[in-house]
Amino acid sequence: MESIKEAASDFLAHNRIAVTGVSRNPGSHGSNVVYDRLRSRGHEVFAVNPNADEVEGDPCYHDLDSIPGGVEAVVIGTRPELAEATVRDCERLGIRDVWMHRGPGPGSVSADATAYGREHGMRVIDGGCPLMFDPTADFGHKCMRGVLKLTGAVPRRV
Repeated sequence: MESIKEAASDFLAHNRIAVTGVSRNPGSHGSNVVYDRLRSRGHEVFAVNPNADEVEGDPCYHDLDSIPGGVEAVVIGTRPELAEATVRDCERLGIRDVWMHRGPGPGSVSADATAYGREHGMRVIDGGCPLMFDPTADFGHKCMRGVLKLTGAVPRRV
């Protein structure tokens, strides 16, 4: 296992990142914040939502298979019960880095999805948020990371 900081650095070194659970209503979901921040920091980001063709003026893909040229990493921002299917899709597509988003609430973390991914040689970050780590972090997210590490919502090792 490696530290969350090392795993986050490796994850954020990827350029092509999909974010699942991006909403058509930008203010309604944390996935949109992750999507926007990654895009503004220069990543090539792909929104994934099976019920949307467009999100925030960008094309939205119904599933990971639909993204032209594929991606290197995936942020899961859906309900936890959907996470395992997404991790299985990632494994099938050869995507080795997955981050299940979790802030103060229950987030997207699934123990079954985590176990499946790790059993199949994937790096699975099971909690926290990519915006809590440099180079995408802001002061508020860094503070939240410190507090949520104490509660276990941000893992220390992955």
